[in-house]
Amino acid sequence: MTKTVYVGLDVHAETIAVATADDGRDGEIRFYGTIRNTADSILRLTKRLSSGSTTPAFCYEAGPCGYGIHRLLTKLGFECAIVAPTMIPRKTGDRIKTDRRDAEMLARLWRAGELTSIWTPDEEHEAMRDLIRTRKQAMEALKVAKQQLLSFLLRHGLRFDRPTRWTKIHWRWINELRKFRYPHQQLAFEEMKRAVRQIGERIAVLDGAISDTVVVWRFGPVVDALRALRGVNTTIAATLVAEIGDINRFSNPRQLMAWLGLVPSEHSSGNSVRRGRITRTGNALARTMMVEASWSYRHPAKEGHPYLKRSEHLPQHIREIGWKAQARLCKRFRDLSKTGKPQPRVLTAIARELAGFVWDIARKTPVSA
Repeated sequence: MTKTVYVGLDVHAETIAVATADDGRDGEIRFYGTIRNTADSILRLTKRLSSGSTTPAFCYEAGPCGYGIHRLLTKLGFECAIVAPTMIPRKTGDRIKTDRRDAEMLARLWRAGELTSIWTPDEEHEAMRDLIRTRKQAMEALKVAKQQLLSFLLRHGLRFDRPTRWTKIHWRWINELRKFRYPHQQLAFEEMKRAVRQIGERIAVLDGAISDTVVVWRFGPVVDALRALRGVNTTIAATLVAEIGDINRFSNPRQLMAWLGLVPSEHSSGNSVRRGRITRTGNALARTMMVEASWSYRHPAKEGHPYLKRSEHLPQHIREIGWKAQARLCKRFRDLSKTGKPQPRVLTAIARELAGFVWDIARKTPVSA
């Protein structure tokens, strides 16, 4: 009879701490040692841990080293799970952290079935995710660059007299400013303007790359179908699909809402039921995209020309889901706003319900082979 030895890996850029837990509730937990983080070292480890009567099953925390170890081990035919660090049970009073203790903890929890593995993308999906996250970083850099420019102008008493910023009129006002006393001060101002423009150009290039890649991507049909939802453009749809991955792993929409961190937290005991703010667990970027899409539902439901043009080629049942979502969520937005709820709460509620429609459309759209 073949027994399983549970192997915990504490992975770092150069080294991997390895611990094993024998099968059975009272099986011994041993620290194997530290190996180099190379394919050859991992291959030698699998040979030493494998025998005619034992088979190793590996697990390690998700981190900056990515999915390379997982792909190597699964290619060799071994079970390997990647677990989210936030989902690992930890003792409150444990104040000692070492690589050895982390590896032993992973092996023990892996054997006990206390670890939940995350969905791991293939190389094509990871490449799309890298493109999406590069755009996210560029958007964050653009926000910082704009704040720096506006702060510079505010320090010198220069204020734009209209509420809307970064429009053509705003840029014209910025470009006409010549009120700095020293040449090097004017140079600093010009460099700040240049930084905003350059980052904007980078984002335009990345948006074009996302649109081109979606056409040949395996999940491209899902991205196209999600655009039937109001407020969900190509970039938002591609971000959701890249970050969520295979949506079939969620058996119902409530699981997707919980994964996005859009469900209320709860602390109930006995007869006391206390619910608080949303959990904010899971993928922050996907959650941000859901809230961003929710803004469009503050307007009345309407099938405008741009919406009809981008959805006219979609199957009828997908367009019906899109219209059902629009009619329901626009009314929901109005009703919640009339009760006096703060707008962030309204947007969160709309985003949570929108996730259900995302789940429905994605499940009914076949993925390319």
